[in-house]
Amino acid sequence: MGNPRVSGNLHTTNIYRLRCFSIFSALILLVFAGACGGRGRTPVQPPQDNPPPITASPDVRADYVLSKMTQDEKIQLVHGAAGPQWWNQTLPRSAGGFIPGIPHLGVPDLYFEDGSVGVGQSAGQATALPSSIASAATWDTTQAYDYGKVIGAEMKALGLNVNLGGNVNNAGREPRDGRTFETKGEDPILAGKINAAHLKAIQDQFVMAGMKHYALNDQESGRTTANVIIDDRSARESDLLAFEISMKDSNVQSVMCSYNLVNGQWACENSYLLGQVLKGDWAFPGYVMSDWDATHSTVNAANRGLDQEQPDSNFFGGLKQVVQSGNVQQTRLDNMVHRILRAMFAAGLFEHPPVVAAIDTAAGAAVAQATEEQGAVLLKNTGILPLSTSVPSIAVIGSHADVAVLSGGGSAQVDPIGGPVLPKVYPSVPGWSAVIWEPSSPMNAIKALAPGANVQFNDGSNASSAASLAASSTVAIVFVSQWESEGMDVPSLNFTDLTSAVPIDQDALVNAVATANPNTIVVMENGGPKVMPWLSNVKAALEAWYPGQKGGEAIANILFGVVNPSGKLPMTFPANVNQLPRPVIDTPPDATTPFNVDYTIEGYNVGYKWYDTKGFTPLFPFGFGMSYTNFSVSVPQLSATTSGTSIGFQVTFDIQNTGSRDGAEVEQVYLQLPASTNEAKRLVGWKKVNVAAGQMQQGVTIQVDANDSSHPLAYWNTGTAAWTIASGNYTVYLGNSSQNLVNVGTFQIP
Repeated sequence: MGNPRVSGNLHTTNIYRLRCFSIFSALILLVFAGACGGRGRTPVQPPQDNPPPITASPDVRADYVLSKMTQDEKIQLVHGAAGPQWWNQTLPRSAGGFIPGIPHLGVPDLYFEDGSVGVGQSAGQATALPSSIASAATWDTTQAYDYGKVIGAEMKALGLNVNLGGNVNNAGREPRDGRTFETKGEDPILAGKINAAHLKAIQDQFVMAGMKHYALNDQESGRTTANVIIDDRSARESDLLAFEISMKDSNVQSVMCSYNLVNGQWACENSYLLGQVLKGDWAFPGYVMSDWDATHSTVNAANRGLDQEQPDSNFFGGLKQVVQSGNVQQTRLDNMVHRILRAMFAAGLFEHPPVVAAIDTAAGAAVAQATEEQGAVLLKNTGILPLSTSVPSIAVIGSHADVAVLSGGGSAQVDPIGGPVLPKVYPSVPGWSAVIWEPSSPMNAIKALAPGANVQFNDGSNASSAASLAASSTVAIVFVSQWESEGMDVPSLNFTDLTSAVPIDQDALVNAVATANPNTIVVMENGGPKVMPWLSNVKAALEAWYPGQKGGEAIANILFGVVNPSGKLPMTFPANVNQLPRPVIDTPPDATTPFNVDYTIEGYNVGYKWYDTKGFTPLFPFGFGMSYTNFSVSVPQLSATTSGTSIGFQVTFDIQNTGSRDGAEVEQVYLQLPASTNEAKRLVGWKKVNVAAGQMQQGVTIQVDANDSSHPLAYWNTGTAAWTIASGNYTVYLGNSSQNLVNVGTFQIP
């Protein structure tokens, strides 16, 4: 969502709920329980003409309500209620978007709010979770479900019922994208599965989930005028596949279309994206809303698949007249309204209106810390980690590590529990988004785990001063950070400081500290891949992402071995920008002229597949991550079913923890399709396995089914416009990163 809103105060008025149901009328009225969601006004009871029972399908119930609606009531549901200057308005419950309900029909109000990494800041304080990319780095859908559950539960407690999170854009196409931290990485299957877990968990809290930004919104530079050039197969096997998996595995009910154009049509009136793919091939039954101010027309947008304009009524406010003129058919308007009502029924909004309540801060904090502890990725360790609790002295340097951890900006920004620990800073780009430091002190957490150590802090603003402290310390821990935000792309893959009035050359800082103290550890707080010109000079490097409001505690637990790191990279870290498909980001000539962004360069071989096809050696490959223990995989066996209705295969293996610490390893299965598909090997399955020190897990199985929503054995056949399993040889690989694999075997599909 593009939403430079001014934060407002939380509206704490309790929802009025109709409770005077008689035993005989309860069954009839339950279908209209959403009438209890009014804002202090007495709802009118719904008509008593035998409405369908609560057990009826969402489609049947939606059709019934639709049959009772006037034309004006229908129009009311297809556009937001904010005014033209919505960014300066405080909507009911401080929501990011609002559509009033229809009390006499039991239709509840809709309160929209951002929520990719926690509930958006306009709604009030909420748990600031680690970035979504950190959730993806856990490679754990159970942990991802817990992550989404926090967002859904806290949205409901804040009186909100439509989530605007679910960002699954493919950051592998442009790793400098300022919203990389909101995404789930470069692989469509991993990203889709993690995103689906988030969405399902949100919707299980009776908050309507949404996925965004549909589609191919993979950079922020010129996002409102970028025209993505891409062919059908490349789109289907990359960006669109992540959306398809997200939708099918979660039962998500809303989709937010993006600002950009795709092959010459705006995404929010794109007949290919909305009609042919989403509502056609995928049979999506929910509704499509626009990103904020991403609607460009009335007739084209409605006829090509947009169901709801947000956040105001610039175009769809005039639909009544357009329908009367015949330019948009009444059946199309009815379909738009049906989809919105159906989504509300399917998500439980009628029966479960949000009731303003206290947030369970302890539960949210526990999930935030667990996500960071599982999602942080150990990139380098020459034996210095884990640190001993009896280390004599520690220098903690840079990035306000004495008091805080960094978070990503834009509409995904969360106002953390307790509020920001430092004054907000507004960089010149993008202007409306502030830098927020969350109240979790890595230094205090380090002190708690090493109570006898002399722990001192240096802010890193002067490299010589920092090096002096490092030289007098046993260990130096340098915290480097890179702020990212919606509305911008980062200027480089280096640690460019955008959070200070006087920028700090953090690469030079690390080198100065490492020269002064050979026992230097680097902790990185950032949203996506980075280059590290200092890597060879340091003993260890930990990718902490934006670690959330319990990040300090989680980082300290990893550094001292209270937690054994198990995170794996959901994105490739390039050695330099020249390894990217576009070494220089495509930028707009001006603010209004569409410009082309050519995704046919990499096509469907995105991310690690691009590196494989080009023979590039990245700094760190997709799927990589170290542990404080070692694992040994033995006797991998392949069995396959190559005909009938259950085509697929499984890999079975034993895994032993040969070290002295309990740990977890993510074993990954990659598949090389027949040469006729002209495609690099792809990730098709994985399993995170916990193994105690010295123990073995036998018979671990990773199953890959051709009927899965991810189409793991198929390619998109443009000739038949369908997923197709090619005949030929399929080679199966097993390993712990995209570049550390063993050949398990080959099977043939006739």
